[in-house]
Amino acid sequence: MPHLRLETNLPADKIPADFVVKATDVIAESLGKPASYCVVSVIPNLPMAFGGSTNPCAIATLMSIGALGVKENKNHSAAISKLVSEVLGIPNDRMYIHFINAGAADVGFKGITFHDIFGGR
Repeated sequence: MPHLRLETNLPADKIPADFVVKATDVIAESLGKPASYCVVSVIPNLPMAFGGSTNPCAIATLMSIGALGVKENKNHSAAISKLVSEVLGIPNDRMYIHFINAGAADVGFKGITFHDIFGGR
């Protein structure tokens, strides 16, 4: 159910093939969720400026049912920023991360919602 979406102006050939797998492991660990439920998508080659500069930059969205909040998001931000900086070379001051704490009824899976799967827990 967690989804990390990373949009960047980096060309696709600058995104290592294993980046999405590494990112899956990072968000699974940070969120305390099974990697089997995590999704990572990267949208490269976007015309993008950050602070008026087209130097490498990104915007990320992390959606999860729970495991997000004031304290938790600090840890998630650090983990995601470190990964993006180390693997993609995008400085952590050239990326924003938007956190979305979705309700269980707001995420569908297998033709039902997570609310149906977990009974509103």
